[in-house]
Amino acid sequence: MDNRFAPGGKSSVNSVVINSMAVALVFVAAMFVHISVPVAGAGGMIHMGDLPLFIFAILYGRKTGAIAGAFGLALFDFLAGWSLWAPFTFVIGGAMGFIVGFVAEHNEEGRIIPYGFSVMAANLITISGYYIAEGLLYGNWLAPAGSVPVNFLQVTLPAVLALPIARRLKRI
Repeated sequence: MDNRFAPGGKSSVNSVVINSMAVALVFVAAMFVHISVPVAGAGGMIHMGDLPLFIFAILYGRKTGAIAGAFGLALFDFLAGWSLWAPFTFVIGGAMGFIVGFVAEHNEEGRIIPYGFSVMAANLITISGYYIAEGLLYGNWLAPAGSVPVNFLQVTLPAVLALPIARRLKRI
């Protein structure tokens, strides 16, 4: 049985359980801990779904991060009335989880600087991804600029909480 893709090298059952739990926690955090922000363009939302996303990506790597981000955040969009955004969120959330998890897999010393850079990369993915999505959906390439500050906060606030928590958990 090939276990190289399972979190922590454990069984595939363990991998399914951890990935499912990651998706569920990302969805629940986004669904129940969020604030709608009225801004130019499509509006915006700051939710805490990225908090468990970053924690799982740092603890279990790029595969779990990508699965949690893609499925957890897209499921939130779909069930919370933002279904038009779900395909974009699937790609953006998956890319965010992948990049943070990839950096974590190569940061064996657990230094905070690489995690910080990975979160900045996730922030760029979010800002540029939703800018492009909003431009495509609404046919206006100026209006999405109003959503940039909200998208920046959307990633930054959960990251400020997630990085120290994940770093401590990773040491355990």
